[in-house]
Order: sequence, then structure tokens, then C-alpha cells
Amino acid sequence: MSKVTRLTAARLLGAAALSLAALVPLPAAHPAAAASGGDHLTVTVRDAGADADGTYELYCNPDGGSHPDPAGACAAVERDTQWGQDPFAPAPKGGVCTMQYGGPATARVTGTWAGRPVDTTYDRRDGCAISRWDRMVPLLPALGSAGRS
Repeated sequence: MSKVTRLTAARLLGAAALSLAALVPLPAAHPAAAASGGDHLTVTVRDAGADADGTYELYCNPDGGSHPDPAGACAAVERDTQWGQDPFAPAPKGGVCTMQYGGPATARVTGTWAGRPVDTTYDRRDGCAISRWDRMVPLLPALGSAGRS
């Protein structure tokens, strides 16, 4: 294939890719996140103790909301955000987890992160769940081994 033919083929492929991209709808952002120009999460914590329980709004890029530590919470999620991986993914099925109980605390996180919808839950029922929770501190409250701070 000549250089001109390869160049023409590459241009046609690029044009086709751009045309296809225009047809694929992007996920709709949460209205509040779109208004703020960034990500928005709602975090609801239960049974973690009076100081930690509640529902918090978190906006990132720029950081804000009713969350007690918006900058730290945004940084915790951003730290685990990598191409092709879900920072909110559950612990892998069939994993080997320590048989420890971290307390009755639960959390639900909903909203939009990196242009994708989020709806996930957290608990502290075993070592894998505790590790998953702890990885999201300070988005989620820091708790001791008994589930209380």
C-alpha cells in the first residue's frame, strides 16, 4: 500500500470514528454536578456513631458541599480513579477475606463520578469489606475495629 493510500485510509477511519462518537450519547450528569462543573456524590452513613451518621452532599472539581471534609473525600475517590477501573467496585467475589467484624456501620454512595452514575453500598462485615471501606476514608468516616470512631 502506498503512503498516499495509507494516509487516505487513516483519514477515512478517523472521520468514521468521529461520526460514530457523535452518535453515542454521553451519560447525563447530575443537574447539580453539571451546574457546579464537577462531580457530585451523596453519602449516607448509618450505624457508625452519632458523630458520623448522616447524609452528606459532596461536590468535586471544585470541592464543596455539606461533607465534613470535601477536599479529603474528593482526593480519596480521585486516588482510586483509574482508566478502565471503577473506584466504587465491590470486593471481588470469591476472594479470601479475614473473618473479622468491623461493626454495624453501612454507607450508600450515589451520584455521578467522572461522568458515570454511582450507586453502591459499603459495610464492614468482613476483612474485605473493611478494607474496601477504609480505602474510601475520608469519603466514608474512619472507624475503629469495633465500627466506632
